[in-house]
Amino acid sequence: MIDIEHLSVSYGAVQALNDVSFSVAPGQITAVLGANGAGKTTLLRTISSLVHPRSGSIRLGNTELTQLAVEDVTMAGVAHVPEGRGVIAELTVDENLRLGVLWKRGNHRPAIAEMYELFPPLAERRHQHASNLSGGERQMLALARALVAKPKVLLLDEPSLGLAPLVTQELMATIKDLTVREDLTVVLVEQNARGALSIAAHAVVLYLGQVVMAADAATVASDAHLRQYYLGMAER
Repeated sequence: MIDIEHLSVSYGAVQALNDVSFSVAPGQITAVLGANGAGKTTLLRTISSLVHPRSGSIRLGNTELTQLAVEDVTMAGVAHVPEGRGVIAELTVDENLRLGVLWKRGNHRPAIAEMYELFPPLAERRHQHASNLSGGERQMLALARALVAKPKVLLLDEPSLGLAPLVTQELMATIKDLTVREDLTVVLVEQNARGALSIAAHAVVLYLGQVVMAADAATVASDAHLRQYYLGMAER
């Protein structure tokens, strides 16, 4: 569904991505892994057109995303949940969800009701301000706000950051379930390589802005060299 070809991105003299090429299969999770500074966040920001590449192509089906404005990428079916969850603390849960469909016409109540069914803790707190939610609940809200508009592609940047291990485990299970329930394509950026590889079908490993490996997740997880030198996964 997403084809990335020869993508290069620079911030002044600093090259964040260098000739990156890989494909993201539809209806599956592709994990993008690597150490800090590998270019993972830049990759997501470039897909969603928050950053414009120096060269290269990003195609969603037949649509070239690098030529579109941010709002047009959203309308093409791409939702981006940035690192830090990005909910508006001063608004209620319900108000945050309504923001997710502000640009769409029609009756949004069924879509919002579906999010409450998918994330029951949010239903219980729909009239509370997001500032009163736990870290896990804020991540649920960030996901729900992205999903309420029925995207084709979900970009997730470090969704487990700052969460307790049990909450992280539950979150990863929810993300995997979403690909089946919503026929959703997910690009998952994660420092938690073990958790990401446990739910992903494919994985891309970045190092200093370049692709070190792109393969099925099981192959990446079984490569001892990658685990040690690029993913920081300690042996058990």
